[in-house]
Amino acid sequence: MALQVRVAPSKVVLQNLVMCVILFYTVYYVSLSMGCLTLKAYELDVLAPFDFKTNPSWLNTNYKVLLVSTEVTYFVCGLLFVLVVEEWVWDYAILVTILHVAITSTVMSEFPLTSHWWAALGILELFV
Repeated sequence: MALQVRVAPSKVVLQNLVMCVILFYTVYYVSLSMGCLTLKAYELDVLAPFDFKTNPSWLNTNYKVLLVSTEVTYFVCGLLFVLVVEEWVWDYAILVTILHVAITSTVMSEFPLTSHWWAALGILELFV
């Protein structure tokens, strides 16, 4: 009995990755919008998913919206990625996270070095 591993062609992998990235940011912006409406935070802009410089305080409404929307996004995307890729979900989740870090660094023109941002990202990655 031999172990058989099926490797997807690179075109299918790239297509799935693009779908996962689009799904990730769609869910992110929807959860961010819902969080802004729920917590009445009207100061966030379209670059909010890439903001790692917000002061980490439970008194800061913007921080709460960013944190909750990030948590919701990773939880929901963990479930939705299964519908897109059917297997290898962790691979796609980790790759989308790496792309998110790269896009965040590009958008903010700085590599995120804040510990609370990395802690949230690392903990959330475990739940995907």
